[in-house]
Amino acid sequence: MSEERYLTFALGKGRLAKKTLELFEQIGITCEEMKDKDTRKLIFVNEEYKLRFFLAKGPDVPTYVEYGAADIGVVGKDTILEENRNVYEVLDLGFGKCQMCVCGPASARELLKHHERIRVASKYPNIAREYFYNKKHQTVDIIKLNGSVELGPLVELSDVIVDIVETGSTLRENGLEVLEEVCPLSARMIVNPVSMQMEADRIRKLVGAIREQLKIQA
Repeated sequence: MSEERYLTFALGKGRLAKKTLELFEQIGITCEEMKDKDTRKLIFVNEEYKLRFFLAKGPDVPTYVEYGAADIGVVGKDTILEENRNVYEVLDLGFGKCQMCVCGPASARELLKHHERIRVASKYPNIAREYFYNKKHQTVDIIKLNGSVELGPLVELSDVIVDIVETGSTLRENGLEVLEEVCPLSARMIVNPVSMQMEADRIRKLVGAIREQLKIQA
């Protein structure tokens, strides 16, 4: 490639970054520097394709992309919904699949059914607010928690919780269950709106190559 400018990627730390890099390798884009477990580097470069990568905490990825510090980000749909940043969502990468759900004891079903005013604990207050106020038209008190939200109903802090559910085993072990599904979640690729205009061809080619690879795997 002859372009001088680097395309910069912000990748959510952990499993998402690992799966994203595996996907990139399948379309011929590698970043050997990132495989060094002992490195203290924060930014990693692929000179051949003029790409830069850095790892960030999930909630920070949309921020880096919105402000143009990264052209492209990979992060969970839950983070995109919660952060509500000015970014384009261009691709569902299909991994990291789970559900955002309303959970609680079975007895809470009646409270949900009759639209009673209840307390809802969640790490995702914006998603919870959007769901209850705009989709269910139910007035609720939302309590933001950062740790194990399953504790909310157990210690009577809240009637229900809004949280990510993968297997549901933690819920079952604590006498809780999925009461309502809010939305499906998975890893998504997001793009800065200005980058989408300035680097349209490069980004379109990259997204097209990834889309084709995902079809092969499907």
